[in-house]
Amino acid sequence: MENQSAKEGFNFCTGLLIGFSFLLFILTFPISLIFCIKITREYERAVVLRLGRLLFEGSKGPGLFFVLPCVDKIIKCDLRTITFDVPPQEILTKDSVTINVDAVCYYQIKDPVTAVVNVENAQYSTRLLAATCLRNILGTKTLQEILQDRESIASHMQILLDEATKNWGILVERIEIKDVRLPEQMQRAMAAEAEATREARAKLIAAEGEYRASTALKAAADVIDQNPIALQLRYLQTLTHIAAEKNSTIIFPIPIEMMTINKKK
Repeated sequence: MENQSAKEGFNFCTGLLIGFSFLLFILTFPISLIFCIKITREYERAVVLRLGRLLFEGSKGPGLFFVLPCVDKIIKCDLRTITFDVPPQEILTKDSVTINVDAVCYYQIKDPVTAVVNVENAQYSTRLLAATCLRNILGTKTLQEILQDRESIASHMQILLDEATKNWGILVERIEIKDVRLPEQMQRAMAAEAEATREARAKLIAAEGEYRASTALKAAADVIDQNPIALQLRYLQTLTHIAAEKNSTIIFPIPIEMMTINKKK
């Protein structure tokens, strides 16, 4: 009975205040039109609260709509994609390396009524949650995984953040990790390691080239030893190559027969 009486009293007060608002609108007409006619843009929606209660099931807009003075409160929501930078987070990775990570988040308000009714400040809450998710996810990864798997980490973070903000009427569209800053000592150590790796690889490549060259020279020597005429042809080819360079080199040809004589001795 007490609840029913309180409800009836509330309804009576509500009707009285709404009637007073209509009377105020009529007495101040047409000046009151300036304050009672509202406009929302194409990318905006308005949530109207009358005496603290949601007036419509959905939001108003875009275009013109009418509100009562003193009893209606308007909260506008931007439906465009909103971008914000996640503040730099100092994170300790799984392999005990301290890094600073920057990220950027793209989100959109899909349900203005839910974004107003279910959370106090949807945008601020989303930013705090994005920073927290970034710290929690990267804290379970090693430095190598963070540097190599940025796309998968960003995708995982987007799924977790979108699942949390779904009850706030917010859709997280995309998250990207912008920069990973390492301590200066770690940068020098990684640079030294990379330089040593490149030097070792260069030595292996040079050694392999020497091995292949020596193998090819041995095969060529075997062919020339089996065919003495091949040495003379090679000699003539070398003379032709030297003469084509237009230099001042003086050549004293030695007959091949002299080499043959020395070989027989």
